[in-house]
Amino acid sequence: MKTVLDQERTLGGLPMGVVWGFVATLIFMAGDGLEHAWLSPYLIEKGLTVQQSATLFAVYGAVLAIASYFSGVLTEMWGPRKVMLIGLVTWLIGQVLFIEYGLKLNSYAIMLPTYGIRGLGYPLFCYSFLVWVTYRSPDRILATAVGLFWAAWSGGLYVVGSFFPAYMLPKIGYIGLLWSAVAWVLVGGIIGCIVVKDDMRKEQKGNPKEKLKSLLSGFTICIEQPKVAIGGVVRIINSTGIGSLPIFFPLYLHSEYGFTTEQFLQMWGTMWFANIIFNLIIPYISDKWLGWRKTIQWLGSFGMGVMLLVMLYTPQVFGSSFLALNIVGILMGITLCGFVPLSALVASLAPEKKGSAMAIVSFGAGMSYFIAPAIVGLFIGIIGVHGVMWIFAGMYFLGAYLMKFMKLPSEEKQNKREILVEKQAG
Repeated sequence: MKTVLDQERTLGGLPMGVVWGFVATLIFMAGDGLEHAWLSPYLIEKGLTVQQSATLFAVYGAVLAIASYFSGVLTEMWGPRKVMLIGLVTWLIGQVLFIEYGLKLNSYAIMLPTYGIRGLGYPLFCYSFLVWVTYRSPDRILATAVGLFWAAWSGGLYVVGSFFPAYMLPKIGYIGLLWSAVAWVLVGGIIGCIVVKDDMRKEQKGNPKEKLKSLLSGFTICIEQPKVAIGGVVRIINSTGIGSLPIFFPLYLHSEYGFTTEQFLQMWGTMWFANIIFNLIIPYISDKWLGWRKTIQWLGSFGMGVMLLVMLYTPQVFGSSFLALNIVGILMGITLCGFVPLSALVASLAPEKKGSAMAIVSFGAGMSYFIAPAIVGLFIGIIGVHGVMWIFAGMYFLGAYLMKFMKLPSEEKQNKREILVEKQAG
């Protein structure tokens, strides 16, 4: 006898709830991303130093990292819908307080905690949904499903979050944009909370010790499965370099080469538009031919290290050429797609504890938002833009090395068989 889930409508093998969840993610992240590419230059114009701006983003990133970790384990305990609702409410509270009492009063002391509160929002909303996706998607298209999630995530955060401000800034201004973000997040949040069901597993109702064990499961799994920990480190590297650019690179491009904020926003949006398109292509190639680990190692990690340096030196070679900057941005967006299979790879390393494994991946994603501005704040005044960019490039090259140790059990068995065959042939 078929269950309700067996009778559920699908699209390309994915349940319709998952598909609509992608739509909700895109809309929610569009609202979350409306200020990311211009807030730092705007705050500096209002009197903050580069270091103060970096500290603000570091506080935001620290809160985001904590929320990213708990998004996985809380989803295991409570189900995705409750966690998504908590994310929606905290984001709205933080945004309103940040605008009304932080920006309008130009109070740095209020900006820090209120922007931090907002940092709880999107990880709890989006990453809890991502855990649900890993449970509800068939293994044969898991990397593709995760790729669709990241396409929706980056499409909202970076594409809509770049082009919409570039078009609307002259019309409604900075504060108007921040208020429009409330509408975006509210719509996406409502859709997500409606379509996502708590059918992943039953809510845990054990004693306090059992619940504490669940909360710590994301860390204990790193001991049980060290490769999951390595995956978390690679996930930190994944977003650290690219996430650092809006903090200092627009100022560098403007002061050295005359690029405007609007031009940076357009380049940034174009880069992520290319990323979305290839987010739908690279995971398919990875699933079918190249393999998850090699895609992450060579296209994602090594490729991004190279492209970050290309981005740095392109203006020195081509000057204020907007076309050259956009071409490099497109190539970087494509290269970044190499990290998409990482969530599927880590989840497959712990098939019985996907939520705990995904907690580490999400924690890594969140930590990058703390580490990136922290590195900028610590080193920008000492070694300048070039030195900071080389630090981030070096981190990507380190990620490529770490991926050597991320072989799936099936890949290790295949390697052992090949070695055995070679020995017998010899």
